[in-house]
Amino acid sequence: MEPGTAGGADGRPAAAAPAGGTFSSAAAVTLALRGVDYLPDTAIASTVFLAERLSKPVLVEGPAGTGKTELAKSVARATGARLIRLQCYEGLDEAKALYEWNYRKQLLRLQAAHGADADGTDEWGRLKDDLFGEPFLLARPLLEAIRADGPVVLLIDEVDRLDIETEALLLEVLSDYQVSIPELGTVTATRIPRVFLTSNNSRDLSEALKRRCLYLHLDYPTPEREREIVLTRVPGMSEHLASQVAQVAQTLRALDLKKRPSVSESLDWARPLLVRGPEDIDPALLNKTMNLLLKHNSDTAIEKKERSPPI
Repeated sequence: MEPGTAGGADGRPAAAAPAGGTFSSAAAVTLALRGVDYLPDTAIASTVFLAERLSKPVLVEGPAGTGKTELAKSVARATGARLIRLQCYEGLDEAKALYEWNYRKQLLRLQAAHGADADGTDEWGRLKDDLFGEPFLLARPLLEAIRADGPVVLLIDEVDRLDIETEALLLEVLSDYQVSIPELGTVTATRIPRVFLTSNNSRDLSEALKRRCLYLHLDYPTPEREREIVLTRVPGMSEHLASQVAQVAQTLRALDLKKRPSVSESLDWARPLLVRGPEDIDPALLNKTMNLLLKHNSDTAIEKKERSPPI
């Protein structure tokens, strides 16, 4: 399919090229992601496959530390695509998300034009229409992803941190893969990026945003899947010790904690265990290393009170 910028009947670019590195099936997604040490389940593989086929973004919700951001990074690695990340936060505005003008450079050009006019030339007449041209445009992540010539994975991370008003900035990008710049016109993608939005569900997202996305919920993994993740990400760890790491993490998550340990924290805990080389995780070892799993003193107190007998 040849790149193009004309809009189709549904408002989407009529001839925009797909993202590249096309997956032939959900099974191909699983194989590719496992090749970069990300272990997808059936729901993840199917959603990534459908998102590519339908040219739709994926909204990934779930608790912090369940692999939402890592999914986008892994898809980029698996497909050889460039990762462009927009980290969302309260107060993020158009200038940081879409684009802004290089006002300092524009001011220098204005000063140069003023000096040229003093010499009797018509420099200002030539420059006044160029001040809002490409040389002065600073592309931010959303515009950068839209204008990219090669394959791109656009990660819009923690979208639930955005103000509701700012969330509207995303709608044009996510529905039509284009950005409107009043001074230049509409910039439409010639190659549709893969887009992943992550949310920790700290607030409800707008229905307009959700309609534009495929939905994927990532929860904490089962003990069996977490054991496999530990074995994959911590080479050299025994299956017995990986099972214990997964079981301890699962036990902690069942408690009424302020912050349940994430998968990444399980891995952070597993790595020093590998160095220490214990055959079993005993209470003494838990006491020494629990700060790698629990990050609040109140959670540590709950864990000590509720601790089960040694595994």
